[in-house]
Amino acid sequence: MLQGQDEVDRIVAAWGRERPDLDPRPLHVFSRVSRLSRRLDLARRRVFIDHALEGWEFDVLSALRRAGEPYELTAGRLLNETLVSSGTMTNRIDRMVAHGYVVRAVGTTDRRVVLVRLTPRGKETVDAAMADLLHSEQELLSELEPAEAEQLTSLLRRLLLPLDS
Repeated sequence: MLQGQDEVDRIVAAWGRERPDLDPRPLHVFSRVSRLSRRLDLARRRVFIDHALEGWEFDVLSALRRAGEPYELTAGRLLNETLVSSGTMTNRIDRMVAHGYVVRAVGTTDRRVVLVRLTPRGKETVDAAMADLLHSEQELLSELEPAEAEQLTSLLRRLLLPLDS
């Protein structure tokens, strides 16, 4: 199914020639994952630009959208979802409020709790961006048969699970 050699094959061969004492086989996987990651980042960036979003805005909006109605989370929960500091999250929420994507609300049971809620504009924006993102990523996967994509999913999950825990 593979046609010829790619750049990673050439890199691995060169290392094998220059450092025969090393086993460069991990490069076959991780150099390809790295290159794919860079291309995926560029494809995602294009989608976000088309929707006037920064990547971090999409992350926050999608966390709120995934939460389900009423599409709100505490600021603390958003910190956990997006892995940023509280100062960074405060700044991001301020900017998203200014863009009309979210509003702040006070918790009903504890007034010290700040809730961040998706606005109709934010929901419309994240829904459109998500549809385009999935279309773009499906195109990237189009070289694989469905069973191959499932196998790749399984193998990548096995590599990532120990790193996520």
